[in-house]
Amino acid sequence: MTEISRFRENITVEEIAECELEWFRGEIVLVDDITTFYEVFPRLLGHDLLGFDTETKPIFKKGRKNSVSLVQLSTDNLACLFRINKMGFPEELAKLLADPKVIKTGVAVHDDIKALQYIRRFTPHSFVDLQNTVKEFGIQCSGLKKLAAIILGIRISKKQQVTDWEAEELSEPQQIYAATDAWVCREIYEKLTRIN
Repeated sequence: MTEISRFRENITVEEIAECELEWFRGEIVLVDDITTFYEVFPRLLGHDLLGFDTETKPIFKKGRKNSVSLVQLSTDNLACLFRINKMGFPEELAKLLADPKVIKTGVAVHDDIKALQYIRRFTPHSFVDLQNTVKEFGIQCSGLKKLAAIILGIRISKKQQVTDWEAEELSEPQQIYAATDAWVCREIYEKLTRIN
């Protein structure tokens, strides 16, 4: 068996349940005002790989759409959670998302980018969608929970996915969930590129 084809095509819910539960254990910084943004944002600069995700308040009525509430960017040990519903979408953040020298990796990134461009126009560069990347390794599923189990051998919780991302205060479980989603994307990408 070659190194590149060593991953399974798919995984069952029962098999995922047997994996060890993991979450982001680094520093999580919740950024909900512009002052905090300018204090924290420079810490992301100089990294050539960031995990990326967004969260949007769920809607349970057909035909309605909410704007993106949260943008998550993660290094290996720092996750920044930008509450753009509270602080706006700073130009510096848009420039980072447009920087061709910085890889931003996530799942279904096209949808996230499209939603962000309703808030502020920018030209996205160097986004890697893991849903496309994993196909090169023979993996047939595309959800982050399954990819984390197949590639990293871990189980991540999705319990906070449909919570209120525009709540006045984001709970600790929400923050851990949001940080973990971005971080896991980075970890998956790193592992795949080491193999390739």
